[in-house]
Amino acid sequence: MAETDTALGYEQARDELIEVVRKLEAGGTSLEDSLALWERGEELAKVCRHWLEGARARLDSALAAREAAEGADEE
Repeated sequence: MAETDTALGYEQARDELIEVVRKLEAGGTSLEDSLALWERGEELAKVCRHWLEGARARLDSALAAREAAEGADEE
């Protein structure tokens, strides 16, 4: 992942990825431009995946902490 990509928020990366997909689906670009768009899309997808995995880890941690606290209350 490029250093500038790590500064992108999830929503920014998602919105740019949507635009990349629209351009690719519309066609009319040269092979070189299409490949560049595809590569950018792959990078943006990695950024989105990174954010989603982080959010999932935070959620799992919060749920585990809640379950541990509830277990301690029952004793």
